[in-house]
Amino acid sequence: MNGHQGSGIDLALNIKQLYPEETQANLQLLAQLRRRMFRDFPYLQERSLESQEKHFASCLEAKDFVLIACFDRDRIVGYATGLPLFQESPEIQRPFLNLGWAVNEIFYFGESVLLPEFRGRGITHRFFDGRERAAKALPGIKMTCFGAVQRSGDHPLRPPQYRPLDEFWSQRGYRKVPELVAQISWTDIGESKETSKNLVFWVRRWGVGESDQRIIQ
Repeated sequence: MNGHQGSGIDLALNIKQLYPEETQANLQLLAQLRRRMFRDFPYLQERSLESQEKHFASCLEAKDFVLIACFDRDRIVGYATGLPLFQESPEIQRPFLNLGWAVNEIFYFGESVLLPEFRGRGITHRFFDGRERAAKALPGIKMTCFGAVQRSGDHPLRPPQYRPLDEFWSQRGYRKVPELVAQISWTDIGESKETSKNLVFWVRRWGVGESDQRIIQ
């Protein structure tokens, strides 16, 4: 659930990691943005503002939860989250545990959203940079990862201009692991009940003493 690429960084925007009390203070703004952005393809989520606020409140219960926000003056126009995988929900941990991966060595990037008019400015790169720094600052972390929602190519709500971000993620040093698939359920827009979706994971391994740019496959 990560993404929109960009190149030229806009220095006029303020991108920073929020402390828990700052996240709490901006809870309503974050919830409003999440509700708006998660209605878009490929998420197509239909959730109330109250449930979005509960989502962030739950995230704040995790000891090492990280949230990086992008501000345009006093407005939050994008954010990205992460936390150690062992502090995530059982549904997210399960695929890794089933393959015998050590969840205490993995940092999970939960979400990355950005309003369309702010894309193409290098903000998503900075979201990745910030979360990778936070991950490597924690003892024992050897890998970062995130999940991508899978939708069919002929889905009726797929916008004509939609493009997957596989190339961008690959350029960031991540590789898709088809065997790592989580089953997550939510109610799609226009539907009356929850249905299960596949979340396929991308991973990047960090070598001890290696440059950040070198990828260990």
